[in-house]
Amino acid sequence: MFDDLKSWISERFKKKGVTIPVVRVSGAIGMAVPLRPGVSLASLAGPLKKAFTTKKAPAVAILINSPGGSPVQSTLIFKRIRALAEENEKDVLVFVEDVAASGGYMIALAGDEIIADPSSIVGSIGVVSHGFGFVGLIDKLGIERRVHTAGTRKAILDAFSPEREEDVAHLKALQAEIHDSFIDMVKSRRGDILREDEDLFSGLFWTGTQARDFGLIDRLGDLRGVLRERFGEDVRIKLVSGERRFFWSRGGVGGVIERLGSETPLTDDLVSTLETRALWQRYGL
Repeated sequence: MFDDLKSWISERFKKKGVTIPVVRVSGAIGMAVPLRPGVSLASLAGPLKKAFTTKKAPAVAILINSPGGSPVQSTLIFKRIRALAEENEKDVLVFVEDVAASGGYMIALAGDEIIADPSSIVGSIGVVSHGFGFVGLIDKLGIERRVHTAGTRKAILDAFSPEREEDVAHLKALQAEIHDSFIDMVKSRRGDILREDEDLFSGLFWTGTQARDFGLIDRLGDLRGVLRERFGEDVRIKLVSGERRFFWSRGGVGGVIERLGSETPLTDDLVSTLETRALWQRYGL
């Protein structure tokens, strides 16, 4: 009788279904703004390791909502995800929320399967540099620009100096090299199902439905629905996040207050915030 009771209790309270850890990649990549450290390998290394070492989890889900940013950080995150997946023998399922564009899409390429909403924005396989020219403005204001360098081209593309053809050519050469690396990554991960099109690597972006037709993603869907379909109705979804930062830490409110008294009070944060906002607005968000 005792054994029957023990068996009943065990059946009654045992956990059913598998647990799928989820790591969220949300925000501009490599751009820190007030109260947010930004998306980088440093901010994701802990959650990724924790997710991929979850025992008995057959897969890890990566939830992406990013307009892009640093190509270096994007590549590092991509490589870390693939390395952990191979070391721990787990499938990687990538789910796109609003946007997986530019560097955000580069990270999405780490997925063995990429799933997006029909209205998600996907793609933007290209490289862009933004800036302003203030030469005419400072002339009107009667301001004299003084720049002293060691190195004849140390101050190339200075916003307050006239643009020179050779400097622009140098920048475009760098962009082309990064673009070629991005294209190679896309072809390596998606080559078998990519649909050839002259606009595919032009920097344009598409809806989830169009991206599926191009072969940039595998299917349409959402995280909960796809996981239930794949692992059963009893599947458990576990969000894995990084360590919480206290308000008095460098990245918290204390850090912002500290920078208010610095030589350049919040200037860098303001620029980063504007750059991040511009990235999101490019995709209508």
